[in-house]
Amino acid sequence: MTRRHITFACAGETLAGTIDMAAATTGLLIVTGGNELRSGPFGSHAELATKIATTGFPVLRFDRRGVGDSSGRNATFADCGEDIAAALLAFRAQVPKLKRVVAFGNCDAASALMLAGGQGCDALVLANPWTFEPEPEPEPDLPAPEPEMPPAAIRAHYLRRLTDLSAWKRLLSGKIEVGKLAGSIAAAVKSDPPPSTLAQQIAAGLARFEGSAAILIAEHDRTAQAFLTHWDKADGRLRKCPGAGHSFVEPQARIWLQGQILAALRGLS
Repeated sequence: MTRRHITFACAGETLAGTIDMAAATTGLLIVTGGNELRSGPFGSHAELATKIATTGFPVLRFDRRGVGDSSGRNATFADCGEDIAAALLAFRAQVPKLKRVVAFGNCDAASALMLAGGQGCDALVLANPWTFEPEPEPEPDLPAPEPEMPPAAIRAHYLRRLTDLSAWKRLLSGKIEVGKLAGSIAAAVKSDPPPSTLAQQIAAGLARFEGSAAILIAEHDRTAQAFLTHWDKADGRLRKCPGAGHSFVEPQARIWLQGQILAALRGLS
Protein backbone atom coordinates (compact mmCIF):
# COMPACT_ATOMS: atom_id res chain seq x y z
CA MET A 1 0.00 0.00 0.00
CA THR A 2 1.38 3.44 -1.03
CA ARG A 3 -0.05 6.81 0.10
CA ARG A 4 0.11 9.61 -2.45
CA HIS A 5 -0.72 13.31 -1.85
CA ILE A 6 -2.47 15.06 -4.73
CA THR A 7 -4.17 18.34 -5.66
CA PHE A 8 -6.97 18.84 -8.17
CA ALA A 9 -9.21 21.61 -9.47
CA CYS A 10 -12.77 22.42 -8.42
CA ALA A 11 -14.64 25.48 -9.72
CA GLY A 12 -11.46 27.56 -9.98
CA GLU A 13 -10.09 26.44 -6.60
CA THR A 14 -7.50 23.83 -5.65
CA LEU A 15 -8.48 20.87 -3.48
CA ALA A 16 -6.02 18.69 -1.59
CA GLY A 17 -6.42 14.95 -1.31
CA THR A 18 -4.68 11.73 -0.39
CA ILE A 19 -4.83 8.42 -2.26
CA ASP A 20 -3.95 5.10 -0.68
CA MET A 21 -3.04 3.01 -3.72
CA ALA A 22 -4.07 -0.63 -4.12
CA ALA A 23 -4.65 -3.09 -6.95
CA ALA A 24 -8.45 -3.47 -7.15
CA THR A 25 -10.56 -1.81 -9.86
CA THR A 26 -13.17 -0.78 -7.27
CA GLY A 27 -12.23 2.06 -4.94
CA LEU A 28 -13.51 3.97 -1.90
CA LEU A 29 -14.15 7.73 -1.86
CA ILE A 30 -14.33 9.09 1.71
CA VAL A 31 -16.28 12.33 2.11
CA THR A 32 -15.73 14.24 5.38
CA GLY A 33 -18.49 15.86 7.42
CA GLY A 34 -18.66 19.16 9.24
CA ASN A 35 -15.43 21.13 8.94
CA GLU A 36 -13.29 18.04 9.44
CA LEU A 37 -10.01 17.57 7.65
CA ARG A 38 -9.61 14.56 5.41
CA SER A 39 -7.97 12.68 8.30
CA GLY A 40 -11.43 12.58 9.88
CA PRO A 41 -12.41 12.76 13.57
CA PHE A 42 -9.61 11.47 15.78
CA GLY A 43 -7.72 10.46 12.61
CA SER A 44 -10.34 7.79 11.96
CA HIS A 45 -10.55 8.36 8.20
CA ALA A 46 -6.80 8.06 7.79
CA GLU A 47 -6.88 4.83 9.76
CA LEU A 48 -9.88 3.58 7.78
CA ALA A 49 -8.13 4.33 4.48
CA THR A 50 -5.10 2.32 5.59
CA LYS A 51 -7.25 -0.65 6.62
CA ILE A 52 -9.27 -0.66 3.39
CA ALA A 53 -6.22 -0.22 1.14
CA THR A 54 -4.47 -3.07 2.93
CA THR A 55 -7.31 -5.36 1.82
CA GLY A 56 -6.64 -4.35 -1.80
CA PHE A 57 -8.97 -1.40 -2.53
CA PRO A 58 -7.66 2.10 -3.38
CA VAL A 59 -9.01 4.97 -1.25
CA LEU A 60 -9.27 8.73 -1.86
CA ARG A 61 -9.80 11.26 0.95
CA PHE A 62 -9.96 15.01 0.33
CA ASP A 63 -10.59 18.43 1.87
CA ARG A 64 -13.52 20.30 0.34
CA ARG A 65 -13.23 23.98 -0.57
CA GLY A 66 -12.38 26.22 2.38
CA VAL A 67 -11.39 23.35 4.67
CA GLY A 68 -7.93 22.10 5.59
CA ASP A 69 -5.41 22.40 2.76
CA SER A 70 -8.00 23.30 0.09
CA SER A 71 -8.54 26.85 -1.15
CA GLY A 72 -11.83 28.69 -1.56
CA ARG A 73 -14.86 29.56 0.55
CA ASN A 74 -16.36 26.99 2.90
CA ALA A 75 -19.91 26.61 1.59
CA THR A 76 -20.82 23.79 4.04
CA PHE A 77 -22.04 20.30 3.21
CA ALA A 78 -25.21 21.47 1.45
CA ASP A 79 -23.20 22.96 -1.43
CA CYS A 80 -20.31 20.54 -1.84
CA GLY A 81 -21.72 18.51 -4.74
CA GLU A 82 -19.11 20.06 -7.06
CA ASP A 83 -16.34 19.10 -4.61
CA ILE A 84 -17.48 15.47 -4.56
CA ALA A 85 -17.72 15.41 -8.37
CA ALA A 86 -14.22 16.89 -8.71
CA ALA A 87 -12.81 14.34 -6.25
CA LEU A 88 -14.41 11.51 -8.21
CA LEU A 89 -12.86 12.77 -11.46
CA ALA A 90 -9.46 13.10 -9.77
CA PHE A 91 -9.74 9.58 -8.36
CA ARG A 92 -10.41 8.13 -11.81
CA ALA A 93 -7.59 10.19 -13.33
CA GLN A 94 -5.06 9.11 -10.68
CA VAL A 95 -6.14 5.44 -10.82
CA PRO A 96 -6.85 4.83 -14.55
CA LYS A 97 -7.88 1.20 -14.00
CA LEU A 98 -10.63 2.28 -11.59
CA LYS A 99 -14.04 1.08 -12.83
CA ARG A 100 -16.36 1.48 -9.85
CA VAL A 101 -16.45 3.73 -6.78
CA VAL A 102 -18.15 3.35 -3.40
CA ALA A 103 -18.59 6.62 -1.48
CA PHE A 104 -18.70 6.74 2.32
CA GLY A 105 -19.89 9.65 4.43
CA ASN A 106 -20.89 10.12 8.06
CA CYS A 107 -23.32 12.73 9.42
CA ASP A 108 -23.62 15.72 7.06
CA ALA A 109 -21.21 14.04 4.62
CA ALA A 110 -23.84 11.31 4.23
CA SER A 111 -26.46 14.01 3.69
CA ALA A 112 -24.22 15.71 1.11
CA LEU A 113 -23.99 12.47 -0.87
CA MET A 114 -27.76 12.02 -0.67
CA LEU A 115 -28.47 15.61 -1.74
CA ALA A 116 -26.18 15.07 -4.73
CA GLY A 117 -27.98 11.87 -5.73
CA GLY A 118 -24.76 9.89 -5.34
CA GLN A 119 -22.84 12.26 -7.66
CA GLY A 120 -21.89 9.53 -10.15
CA CYS A 121 -20.73 6.92 -7.63
CA ASP A 122 -21.73 3.28 -8.01
CA ALA A 123 -22.66 2.55 -4.37
CA LEU A 124 -23.10 4.54 -1.17
CA VAL A 125 -22.41 3.81 2.50
CA LEU A 126 -24.28 6.47 4.48
CA ALA A 127 -23.83 6.73 8.25
CA ASN A 128 -26.04 8.72 10.64
CA PRO A 129 -27.41 11.21 8.06
CA TRP A 130 -27.85 14.78 9.34
CA THR A 131 -31.43 16.08 9.08
CA PHE A 132 -31.38 19.24 11.23
CA GLU A 133 -32.05 22.52 9.48
CA PRO A 134 -29.14 25.02 9.52
CA GLU A 135 -29.09 27.13 12.69
CA PRO A 136 -28.60 30.93 12.60
CA GLU A 137 -25.02 32.04 13.10
CA PRO A 138 -24.31 32.35 16.86
CA GLU A 139 -23.29 35.65 18.41
CA PRO A 140 -19.53 36.22 18.53
CA ASP A 141 -17.81 34.40 21.42
CA LEU A 142 -20.94 32.33 22.11
CA PRO A 143 -21.12 28.57 21.45
CA ALA A 144 -23.43 27.36 18.70
CA PRO A 145 -26.76 26.08 20.08
CA GLU A 146 -27.39 22.34 20.20
CA PRO A 147 -29.93 21.20 17.59
CA GLU A 148 -33.35 20.46 19.08
CA MET A 149 -34.03 16.74 19.14
CA PRO A 150 -37.42 15.53 17.87
CA PRO A 151 -39.66 13.97 20.56
CA ALA A 152 -39.41 10.49 18.99
CA ALA A 153 -35.62 10.57 19.31
CA ILE A 154 -35.90 11.69 22.96
CA ARG A 155 -38.34 8.84 23.65
CA ALA A 156 -35.99 6.32 22.04
CA HIS A 157 -33.14 7.64 24.18
CA TYR A 158 -35.03 7.25 27.44
CA LEU A 159 -36.46 3.86 26.55
CA ARG A 160 -32.90 2.67 26.09
CA ARG A 161 -31.82 4.25 29.38
CA LEU A 162 -34.59 2.37 31.24
CA THR A 163 -32.67 -0.85 30.60
CA ASP A 164 -29.33 0.66 31.67
CA LEU A 165 -28.51 -0.21 35.29
CA SER A 166 -25.82 2.49 35.51
CA ALA A 167 -28.39 5.14 34.54
CA TRP A 168 -30.66 4.05 37.40
CA LYS A 169 -27.72 4.19 39.82
CA ARG A 170 -26.91 7.75 38.71
CA LEU A 171 -30.55 8.79 39.17
CA LEU A 172 -30.83 7.25 42.66
CA SER A 173 -27.48 8.73 43.71
CA GLY A 174 -28.60 12.23 42.75
CA LYS A 175 -26.09 12.63 39.93
CA ILE A 176 -28.88 13.39 37.44
CA GLU A 177 -30.57 16.80 37.76
CA VAL A 178 -34.27 16.12 38.37
CA GLY A 179 -35.35 19.43 36.82
CA LYS A 180 -33.40 18.74 33.64
CA LEU A 181 -34.82 15.23 33.51
CA ALA A 182 -38.37 16.56 33.90
CA GLY A 183 -37.81 18.96 31.02
CA SER A 184 -36.59 16.14 28.79
CA ILE A 185 -39.59 13.99 29.67
CA ALA A 186 -41.94 16.90 28.89
CA ALA A 187 -40.27 17.27 25.49
CA ALA A 188 -40.57 13.54 24.86
CA VAL A 189 -44.36 13.49 25.16
CA LYS A 190 -44.88 16.21 22.56
CA SER A 191 -46.10 15.37 19.07
CA ASP A 192 -43.42 14.97 16.43
CA PRO A 193 -43.09 17.82 13.94
CA PRO A 194 -43.21 17.06 10.21
CA PRO A 195 -39.91 16.07 8.58
CA SER A 196 -37.54 18.96 8.04
CA THR A 197 -36.99 20.35 4.57
CA LEU A 198 -33.50 18.85 4.64
CA ALA A 199 -34.89 15.42 5.57
CA GLN A 200 -37.24 15.58 2.59
CA GLN A 201 -34.45 16.73 0.27
CA ILE A 202 -32.04 13.95 1.22
CA ALA A 203 -34.80 11.36 0.84
CA ALA A 204 -35.56 12.69 -2.64
CA GLY A 205 -31.85 12.73 -3.51
CA LEU A 206 -31.35 9.12 -2.46
CA ALA A 207 -34.47 8.12 -4.42
CA ARG A 208 -32.72 9.41 -7.56
CA PHE A 209 -29.68 7.22 -6.94
CA GLU A 210 -29.73 4.05 -9.03
CA GLY A 211 -26.91 2.17 -7.30
CA SER A 212 -26.90 0.19 -4.09
CA ALA A 213 -26.88 1.93 -0.72
CA ALA A 214 -26.41 0.97 2.92
CA ILE A 215 -27.62 3.29 5.69
CA LEU A 216 -25.62 2.78 8.88
CA ILE A 217 -27.09 3.68 12.25
CA ALA A 218 -24.95 4.05 15.37
CA GLU A 219 -27.18 2.84 18.20
CA HIS A 220 -26.18 5.54 20.71
CA ASP A 221 -26.09 8.48 18.30
CA ARG A 222 -28.63 11.30 18.66
CA THR A 223 -28.18 12.38 15.03
CA ALA A 224 -29.06 8.86 13.88
CA GLN A 225 -32.13 8.76 16.14
CA ALA A 226 -33.32 12.06 14.71
CA PHE A 227 -32.86 10.71 11.17
CA LEU A 228 -34.91 7.59 11.98
CA THR A 229 -37.82 9.68 13.24
CA HIS A 230 -39.12 10.19 9.71
CA TRP A 231 -37.51 7.25 7.90
CA ASP A 232 -39.14 3.93 7.04
CA LYS A 233 -37.95 1.57 9.77
CA ALA A 234 -38.60 -1.36 7.41
CA ASP A 235 -36.11 -0.05 4.84
CA GLY A 236 -33.90 -3.04 4.02
CA ARG A 237 -30.90 -0.75 3.56
CA LEU A 238 -30.76 0.12 7.29
CA ARG A 239 -27.93 -1.44 9.32
CA LYS A 240 -27.63 -0.80 13.09
CA CYS A 241 -24.33 -1.00 14.98
CA PRO A 242 -24.97 -1.97 18.62
CA GLY A 243 -23.19 0.15 21.21
CA ALA A 244 -21.75 2.60 18.67
CA GLY A 245 -21.38 6.34 19.10
CA HIS A 246 -21.53 8.91 16.34
CA SER A 247 -18.01 8.43 14.95
CA PHE A 248 -17.78 4.63 15.45
CA VAL A 249 -14.70 5.08 17.64
CA GLU A 250 -15.46 2.07 19.86
CA PRO A 251 -13.21 -0.91 18.97
CA GLN A 252 -16.12 -3.18 17.97
CA ALA A 253 -17.78 -0.31 16.07
CA ARG A 254 -14.62 0.36 14.03
CA ILE A 255 -14.47 -3.30 13.00
CA TRP A 256 -18.19 -3.28 12.17
CA LEU A 257 -17.86 -0.12 10.06
CA GLN A 258 -14.92 -1.54 8.13
CA GLY A 259 -16.93 -4.69 7.48
CA GLN A 260 -19.88 -2.72 6.11
CA ILE A 261 -17.63 -0.75 3.76
CA LEU A 262 -15.77 -3.85 2.60
CA ALA A 263 -19.09 -5.58 1.91
CA ALA A 264 -20.08 -2.67 -0.36
CA LEU A 265 -16.72 -2.73 -2.15
CA ARG A 266 -16.76 -6.49 -2.65
CA GLY A 267 -20.34 -6.34 -3.82
CA LEU A 268 -19.17 -4.31 -6.83
CA SER A 269 -15.98 -6.26 -7.53
